Amino acid sequence: MDATNASASGGRTKGLTRAFGLGLVTGAADDDCSAIGTYASAGARFGYAFLWMAPVTFPMMFAVVFLSAKLGRVTGRGLFAVLREHFTPWLMWPALIGVLIGNVIEAGANIGAMAATINLFVTIPHGALVPVIAGAILALQIWGSYTFIRNIFRWLALSLFAYVGSAFLASPDPWAVLRGTLVPHIQFSREFLSILVAVIGTTLSAYLYTWQSNVEVEELIAAGRIDPRARRAGMGSELAQSRRDILMGMAFSNVIMYFIILSTGATLHQAGHTDISTAAEAAEALRPLAGNAAATLFSIGIIAVGFLAVPVMTTGAAYDFCQTLGWKSSLNARPADAGRFYLSIAGFTAAAVLLNFLGFNPMKALVYSGIVQGFSTPPLMLLILLMTSDRRLMGDEVNSPGMKALGWITVTAIFAATIGLVASWVA
Repeated sequence: MDATNASASGGRTKGLTRAFGLGLVTGAADDDCSAIGTYASAGARFGYAFLWMAPVTFPMMFAVVFLSAKLGRVTGRGLFAVLREHFTPWLMWPALIGVLIGNVIEAGANIGAMAATINLFVTIPHGALVPVIAGAILALQIWGSYTFIRNIFRWLALSLFAYVGSAFLASPDPWAVLRGTLVPHIQFSREFLSILVAVIGTTLSAYLYTWQSNVEVEELIAAGRIDPRARRAGMGSELAQSRRDILMGMAFSNVIMYFIILSTGATLHQAGHTDISTAAEAAEALRPLAGNAAATLFSIGIIAVGFLAVPVMTTGAAYDFCQTLGWKSSLNARPADAGRFYLSIAGFTAAAVLLNFLGFNPMKALVYSGIVQGFSTPPLMLLILLMTSDRRLMGDEVNSPGMKALGWITVTAIFAATIGLVASWVA
């Protein structure tokens, strides 16, 4: 093999490795414990009637995450660092407050869900498990290098394939599955529309935007491109690589979403067990219907993805907070060099732990989180779309007409979901 071919082969291998890294982590983080609970609830209540949502939400997820990635890659800065330079504080601070509250509540609910699932296997008081889980996650964030954390997340993401096995063990009806996948089904009832809005909301959570924009910058720093001006080199090929990466990651996320709905639809819905309020409850309910293997696989997925999703939420909150205040924020930096960043991570983790001792119902907390993020996520996505369409900021990497159209469709859908979420909650 000559040097040119070797270089090309090495580039493809590196690109493939990256695709099974960043995009996979972001896609898996989207299927956090609260999302698993939402998808399980959809499958339990309405069976295969929600399967079509997976292919429908896929392009919207891709648009949201790719535009965030492109913003970070082209500017060399995280989302809120760019917002701080280009928008007034009265526009930025409400978005920040909404994102921080939503991330902390969702992180707390995820930690609680992990503890509840672990209790299915071992009898340890819930109050003792919560700080232990949070402490282990925080230790990884503070003392693990960025590359080490990314590789750990990559392997944790693969645990979500447990839901594929769980679905097959449930022995679903293939013709009913095909019909539910290809034929959209909508009921104009408050219950159906509430679940529909919840599914859209949980697949397009705000923490995905900030995490992806910042992790793109972390990759550049890890590659030795410390100076933001040097990060624009090779931009075209890197954006194409990022596009493939995110396409694979969002496809992975949607496949897992699909199989969670499928496994609960084939078992719980068919057995008339339609009222599922938590992911752990879904795992336990699967046991008598699909066997111990299916329930165990479902539970493993909840625990593993929690260890991935919680640090994405708390670190994402720290990124946003520190960038808004102009503080250094990078997982590539040592704690001594970015002390306020790591203290912010610890503070948001502590707040998430505290929520589990205030007597809040985890699922109600997630509803409140959705309401709060509902006021910050749509404007945030709109700002991302506007910024990535601005030639003064993006240069030649502005959005193509097709990406711009997909972005506006996504923004419209998110705004509609927000209005529907608020209306269904109030009702």
